[in-house]
Amino acid sequence: MSLSRRPIRHCRECGAAVEYRVPDDGDTRARAVCQACGTIHYENPLNVVGTVPALDGRVLLCKRNIEPRWGKWTLPAGFMELNETTAEGALRETDEEAGAQIVLGPLFTLVNVPQVGQVHLFYLATLLSAQFNPGHETIEARLFAEDEIPWEEIAFRTVRVTLERYFADRRSGQFGMHCMDIR
Repeated sequence: MSLSRRPIRHCRECGAAVEYRVPDDGDTRARAVCQACGTIHYENPLNVVGTVPALDGRVLLCKRNIEPRWGKWTLPAGFMELNETTAEGALRETDEEAGAQIVLGPLFTLVNVPQVGQVHLFYLATLLSAQFNPGHETIEARLFAEDEIPWEEIAFRTVRVTLERYFADRRSGQFGMHCMDIR
């Protein structure tokens, strides 16, 4: 059972109560199984997609206007929607949260966060201008040089490690793809 979400209590097919048990179909994990119709409900990780938008050595951060972590700084990112690719989701989230116009670059970080059932994917991005039009989820969107980053006010560890990798790669002059786990 996922630790990040409430357990499933009722079947999405018929509304009857479910119980968590290993299904009789050869599965090896406990699943939410409907006691009436037998439907097996699978709980899978959620993808969080976003960008590391940069312009002239500075990165764009957004001050959150929503919980969790209201008032903290983050990269523009959010949950991937159905019927979109990870790149499409990253572009959408950057527009929704910052109103920033970007050219999307390569995938930069893939961060597994198993305890909350999430995978975070951040793409490099080049800002086309320093003009932003933040959406309702953002109090403020602004550019920061590395020495200006409010490190103690960063909303999520995945954002912090992505920013740390970004500035390390920038100093080395070579950007790579980083895959890591946060436990």
